[in-house]
Amino acid sequence: MKNKFLYIIIASIVVACGTPDKKAELEKLRTQKATLETKIAALEEELAKSDTTKIKLVDVVAMSLTPQTFKTYIEVQGRIDADENVSLSSEMPGTLTKINVKVGDEVSKGQVLAETDTRAIQQQISDLQTNAELVNQLYEKQKALWDQKIGTEVQFLQAKTQKESMERKLLTLQEQVRMTKIISPINGTIDAVNIKIGQAIAPGIPAINVINFSNLKVKADVAESYSNRVKIGNEVQVIFPDMKDSINSKVNYASRAISNLTRTFGVEVLLDNSKEYHPNMVAKLKINDYQSATPKIVLPVKFIQKGTNESFVLLAVNGKVIKSIIKISHEYNGLAEISEGLKEGDLLITEGYDLINEGDNVNVKK
Repeated sequence: MKNKFLYIIIASIVVACGTPDKKAELEKLRTQKATLETKIAALEEELAKSDTTKIKLVDVVAMSLTPQTFKTYIEVQGRIDADENVSLSSEMPGTLTKINVKVGDEVSKGQVLAETDTRAIQQQISDLQTNAELVNQLYEKQKALWDQKIGTEVQFLQAKTQKESMERKLLTLQEQVRMTKIISPINGTIDAVNIKIGQAIAPGIPAINVINFSNLKVKADVAESYSNRVKIGNEVQVIFPDMKDSINSKVNYASRAISNLTRTFGVEVLLDNSKEYHPNMVAKLKINDYQSATPKIVLPVKFIQKGTNESFVLLAVNGKVIKSIIKISHEYNGLAEISEGLKEGDLLITEGYDLINEGDNVNVKK
């Protein structure tokens, strides 16, 4: 409109003036037009800057805060162990004559697993039994006479002593026979058989391993700095890297003694027998050492900014950026438990917070 108005003025002047002055007048008007257009543009720009109805908004992303239970964990490496894991050997040297079990067999307490040659001992027992019969007869006759006050007390005591000595010798030989047998002291499973028929074995040399797989546990050593935080009953996540599996359990035992060498204390976690765990298998324990008594505001540590003597986050409140000073009570695995400064429903700015300052106007996207 302003250009059209200028052309009308120029046209009127040209018509009114004479022909010789038309070119000069036209040039003058064009100069005036350029000057006017420059002034108009400058005024429009100045008015746009001072117009409070147009506010620049910064796009940000925010999430609504919700209270939740916060937990922290201590992570240690342990191994599977069996309370009843025994390596058996013969109590008497000898030649192996029988192996009654094989790997994988289930055995019960008192079951004979293997035997060595007992022929020499059995011969001694047979000879003693023959002599024992004679000694017993002599004792019975001497006792009958002594009961009738016939004979001397010395004769009776000698007969009694011989009888009792023979009985003790027989018991000793029978015990030696028992010691030639390898007997399971527990209920369990045969895990290894390290002997063969005809092999000479001796005390102290491992022959058969028996394990009770129904009573397995994970043992681990925890640094003494956690001694006041790890207690019996603490929840534990047991992770088996080799099996790519995990279970939830509880601390069954926490030692109160600190090792002088390692400055650690032992913990134990019981396992069930629903899966095929293996003794000495590596296991990772995540022991829950803290749990908030009530739900708390929890947020990622990366959204927390540090001031000179304070920690704060940026919130979106009614389209404006608000700085909220917070107090952190616990941190774990990239998360922080906030005890002061935030409440349920607050909008925490999670994207674009590095491009804004307190008081800026924002366009919030949840």
